[in-house]
Amino acid sequence: MEVIDRLLGYIAVKTPSDEDNDSVCPSSREQFELANLLAGELRELGVEDVVVSERCFVYAKVPATAGCEGARKLGLIAHMDTVSQFCDGKITPVLHEDYDGRDLALGTSGRTLSVSDFPHLAELKGRTLLTSDGTTILGVDDKAGIAEIMGALGRVLRDGTPHGALRIAFTPDEEIGTGAGNFDVEYFDADVAYTMDGDAEGEIQYQNFNACEADFEVRGVSVHPGSAKGIMVNAMQVCCDINNMLPTLEAPRYTEGYEGFYHLLEIHGDESAGGMSYIVRDFDAASFKCRKQTLRHIAKVMNERWGEGAVTLRIKDEYQNMESVIEGCMFTIDNAKLACERAGVVPKVTPIRGGTDGCQLSFRGLPCPNLGTGGDGYHGPYEHATVEGINAATDVVVELIKVYAGA
Repeated sequence: MEVIDRLLGYIAVKTPSDEDNDSVCPSSREQFELANLLAGELRELGVEDVVVSERCFVYAKVPATAGCEGARKLGLIAHMDTVSQFCDGKITPVLHEDYDGRDLALGTSGRTLSVSDFPHLAELKGRTLLTSDGTTILGVDDKAGIAEIMGALGRVLRDGTPHGALRIAFTPDEEIGTGAGNFDVEYFDADVAYTMDGDAEGEIQYQNFNACEADFEVRGVSVHPGSAKGIMVNAMQVCCDINNMLPTLEAPRYTEGYEGFYHLLEIHGDESAGGMSYIVRDFDAASFKCRKQTLRHIAKVMNERWGEGAVTLRIKDEYQNMESVIEGCMFTIDNAKLACERAGVVPKVTPIRGGTDGCQLSFRGLPCPNLGTGGDGYHGPYEHATVEGINAATDVVVELIKVYAGA
């Protein structure tokens, strides 16, 4: 089966995780449908040791071929869930053959995939572009990674390619950050692993954000506006003041590369009470600490201005930069570069402006860099990939397996 055919089949199974149900794993039952489908396909490939856990993790173990028993046990990981945004209704993938590298209308949605927003589109001229019809996400984050792992494994087993012990895992709830905490590292039994969860083919990533959530709750004083002088404390206005105290140019729209940000996710309430939620990101641990201190200082100033208890701040750490772990085993990056070169793909070491399951797994004793899948524009209706990029990413996985086998 072609990798693109696998991907289109996986896209058809909607698997949004549910951040409102994040105390349960999986957060949405739909993820089991894809998990069971993948387990069946693994068995069809001849993999005998396949398990779907009660928490919706698919684990598969492939023994080493003769002569490769001493090679490092290599893990390959991708996540099954998608974001829940733009996930209402049927997901309709569309293939655009011989794409012209220009702005592309997405069906009749009224949305346009534009070169001004995604300049790399011009470089995709002549490829077969894959998009949704513009009404939903596409789901290549991270079903492209799943398809590439399955496609690579199928080729290796079909061709009798020598390989060390292989460990495959497909995980739930990556998008809401809770799945990896339930990953059974001991059972998985890999020496190193890679998540297939990046953007363009050839990407190699081992530096990710330090991350936290920050929630402000605001208690106002509500009275009739006609007699409010010196009495009213409008909770919504306080929320606006809090946001205005943050540096405007340190929002996602104005940052790139290794630059961190404050991102306002949600604001709610009325004049009597309200709140706002942020995610805060930074690559540098010291700078990240300063960002959190800035938030605490804002809360302190607001309470001095409006009275103690007017503003409550809660900060919840999410994950750390895995660079400190990977620095001790840079062979994982060297091997990924070599695999890219052998596959005819230019390796590009870039930072992850987000997080992956590999961030948490690295700190749990399983070094786990991230590799590109050939997609872009994730988490919205502009998500896209190319057939050529997906095939190239699959080639990288095949070559990576060979590298770890010592071939």
